[in-house]
Amino acid sequence: MKEIMAIVRINMMNKTKKALAEAGISSVTARDALGRGKGLVDMTLLEGAEKGYEEAVAQLGQSQRLIPKRIFFVVVPDRLVSKTVKTIMKVNHTGKSGDGKVFVMPVADSVRVRTGEAGDQVLDEA
Repeated sequence: MKEIMAIVRINMMNKTKKALAEAGISSVTARDALGRGKGLVDMTLLEGAEKGYEEAVAQLGQSQRLIPKRIFFVVVPDRLVSKTVKTIMKVNHTGKSGDGKVFVMPVADSVRVRTGEAGDQVLDEA
């Protein structure tokens, strides 16, 4: 089984949840997040700030604000990873900077607290 962590635009969360539900993946955990991608970073300023140059630190603080995003987590059986990632990509792709990122990570096990069931039994079956 795998955990899929996706960072998306705030206004895309409901569309993403709906698309996943339509694909048979209804279990989602979501959180608010703040962040930025490399496209919004002036690497010269960042390098200067890392070296401790006050001017770079001041400019970086003014221009490189963190942007509100949504981050959500979905744990699915291995056979649903591709379907889940494709669904997320299809809904969130605009071709513009800020579309988000998707990470896929291994999960060793899962247990449903209410029943004690373990493994893939606790996950969506789509």
